[in-house]
Amino acid sequence: MPGTFDILIREMIPADYPAVFKLWEGIKGFGIRSIDDSEEGIIRFLKRNPNTSAVAVQNGQIIGDILCGHDGRTGYFYHVCVAENYRKHGIGYEMARFCMAALRREGINKISLIAFKSNVVGNAFWQGLGWQGREDVNLYEIVLNEENVTKFVL
Repeated sequence: MPGTFDILIREMIPADYPAVFKLWEGIKGFGIRSIDDSEEGIIRFLKRNPNTSAVAVQNGQIIGDILCGHDGRTGYFYHVCVAENYRKHGIGYEMARFCMAALRREGINKISLIAFKSNVVGNAFWQGLGWQGREDVNLYEIVLNEENVTKFVL
């Protein structure tokens, strides 16, 4: 496999959606929401957060992505993934750095993310980068649209 110097990290744009969705479909255990992760949903997200999401590209192929946005106060990472054959080469780290710099430019001082407890690879990755799990908060949610179901890639 070529080195990471052959990998381009750049802002994600709406035209990247088909390739990003294909990447998601190839990640075992990945949860894809029927509405939020549709092309319309992702384009809406990118319009709201036009400069903060990232893709990793090699030879014109998207091999990683981070959906990244903020609410004016806290940044959020969603759907952080790297194609299995490209893991452990610093690509996720470089994408995270790219997004963190984008959030800093927008005046954001803190980033949160959710990693499912069953996501051993993801949890090890974030802990290895110095991110800390929180024991002092509970995560709550309420579903406003029952049609927005999550399908997990097997």
